[in-house]
Amino acid sequence: MAAAVDGEEEKEQKLEETLVQRVERITGKRAHPFLRRGVFFAHREFDKILDSYENGDKFYLYTGRGPSSEALHLGHLVPFLFTKYLQDAFKVPLVIQLTDDEKCIWKNISVEESRRLARENAKDIIACGFDITRTFIFCDFDYVGGNFYQNMVRIAKCVTLNQARGIFGFTGEDHIGKVSFPPVQAAPSFPTSFPHLFGEKRDIHCLIPCAIDQDPYFRMTRDVAPRIGFHKPALIESLFFPALQGESGKMSASDPNSAIYVTDSLKDIKNKINKYAFSGGGATIEEHRKNGANLEVDVPVKYLTFFLEGDEELAQIKQEYGTGRMLTGEVKGRLIEVLSGMVDRHKKARAAVTDEMVDAFMAVRPLPQMFS
Repeated sequence: MAAAVDGEEEKEQKLEETLVQRVERITGKRAHPFLRRGVFFAHREFDKILDSYENGDKFYLYTGRGPSSEALHLGHLVPFLFTKYLQDAFKVPLVIQLTDDEKCIWKNISVEESRRLARENAKDIIACGFDITRTFIFCDFDYVGGNFYQNMVRIAKCVTLNQARGIFGFTGEDHIGKVSFPPVQAAPSFPTSFPHLFGEKRDIHCLIPCAIDQDPYFRMTRDVAPRIGFHKPALIESLFFPALQGESGKMSASDPNSAIYVTDSLKDIKNKINKYAFSGGGATIEEHRKNGANLEVDVPVKYLTFFLEGDEELAQIKQEYGTGRMLTGEVKGRLIEVLSGMVDRHKKARAAVTDEMVDAFMAVRPLPQMFS
């Protein structure tokens, strides 16, 4: 990873079991499977968020989505499913940034198409079940201005071009829009960017659930924060969600067989898993029975680790499959059942999300009960 802005690399910490147990004690709820199984595996000062929460201080959640495709794949849902759990467990407000400007800058997508995709993606996000009384969703093209823009400028003045190159790998061939974007993603970390929610309060902590690839943005943000009078945002970070083809593959909208999408049919899901999900099982039944499966590379097991509800069943599958008593076809069959049910539930929830609901979540409004 690149160095932090101040030149001193700040290491993320492993999310230890003691922290998971502490979350359960504080919230009175069982930890989410993503916490129990190490899917969210690293953090930056999550322990301090828990300290301040126990002391009666407030915090809010911030996560986001870059709307570059019509439909989300299951990996896109991971941070939102986990953020919903955090919102429900801690009863705190949430801001969700849709970076329609970012995708217009990085992809060959027009402003108009980026804005359209943002609203479509918002429907999938709302379908995850967020509490509208505690949630504000915004698109950059619509919301950036006022206090938010003031914080962007404060952030931008703290980061030199050389530092931005070191953090994000910008080159002389990148257009200036890319260089200007990082402060946009950083600004929601600071409460005064949302005066309709927090007024002028500067002392409210921010917790950001995200995938590990977003870490460079927030290392920069954490370095800048005390220099402009804010708390450093805390992070809780997840593993990469693997492509169906495994470590050698990459999930891509241009390759629909690289991932399971929330729009896939039962037939699509079954075909993709049976045909493309990388197996760690033996090349023959005899070899598999003798040596068992390599669980470290097996994609069906990885997906079940994310989405199978029962811990005992997951442990049994790993034991039986790892020793060769359970075959690849059986594991894939169970995964097909789990994902088919998950996608079906999501489709039904999304179908109930209207344009009026999107407008309501995106309305710039106070959330009077957001901390209750």
